[in-house]
Amino acid sequence: MTRVPTVSVVMAVYNGADHLPETLQSLADQSFTDWELIAVDDCSGDDSVDVLERFGDPRIRVIRSPENGGPVAARNRAFADVRGRYVAGLDQDDMSLPERFVRQVEFLDRYPDTVLVSTAADLLVAGKRQPGQWPRPLTRARIDWLMLIRNPIAWSSVMFRADAARRLDPFERPERRYVEDFDLYQRLRAFGRIDQIDEVLMLYRVHPGGASQVYTSTMVAHAEHVLRDRHRALLGEGAPDIARLLVHHVMNGAPVPDRPTLDLLFETLNRLRDALLAQHAYSADERAYMEGELVKIWHRLTRTAMRAGTLALHQSFTRGHPRPKLRQLPDLLASQAIGAARRWHVLPA
Repeated sequence: MTRVPTVSVVMAVYNGADHLPETLQSLADQSFTDWELIAVDDCSGDDSVDVLERFGDPRIRVIRSPENGGPVAARNRAFADVRGRYVAGLDQDDMSLPERFVRQVEFLDRYPDTVLVSTAADLLVAGKRQPGQWPRPLTRARIDWLMLIRNPIAWSSVMFRADAARRLDPFERPERRYVEDFDLYQRLRAFGRIDQIDEVLMLYRVHPGGASQVYTSTMVAHAEHVLRDRHRALLGEGAPDIARLLVHHVMNGAPVPDRPTLDLLFETLNRLRDALLAQHAYSADERAYMEGELVKIWHRLTRTAMRAGTLALHQSFTRGHPRPKLRQLPDLLASQAIGAARRWHVLPA
């Protein structure tokens, strides 16, 4: 009888030979050994397949794609072959720390209402470990709130229930390429809660160089679609459309152009928060966290806009804006001075 593993790891592989050995070794080093890896090679031009096959672990299954279809198609092909009751995400260049699987399996076994559990993560930059840039700690309420604004979870840290994911058609949507993981979390949320173990159990490798313009523009457009769908699900079809504003100004850091844009952002963010609170009995601490995040966003946006010269300080106090902290005012005054200097060409842009 064929052994059925507890955990199935899905991996899209494309020209990953340089980092695959470390990634595979991180799987071999797991204290939880009842796993399989389904690696779909997407027509690599290097020796990625040889690296996978030479590793010599019978738990690794390699599928060769007949044509290059991109990471979404590769993951969908891998997911079609999973046998475990839990599915773990892992990219070809990231690393799972030894206790990752055992901690996530224990969590999912203990909490049947959780459909997906992630872990905290650190960065791996030029072989050196650095603190991760994802928010933590993340409770259920904080994940629900942040997913209305941006993606707070790293793909290579997630484990989710296979039976829930099989209810999705398709598993990952090609039309959400480059934000397919964020889209998947939003769709899985319909079948249970999303949690995070506040322990660094994954290392996310950062590569030198930036994404191409094609990649960036596609990612931005698809992220807007994911957020827009979620906002309409919460507020209805007539919900103000701030998805583009969130992507450009909150995620990408572009300065807001004027006061009405800032008004629209915070009026709608307040509506989203209130609608979420109406659905769930969150604690006072969680409500305070949501308010604190709004303050952080407001400070970051107004600071950037004042330095760019598109807003003055008196214009930043928008309708529905969060109450700023007193300690933020000196920085905002300095930012306004910098913006004024740039308008008078005293400082470079």
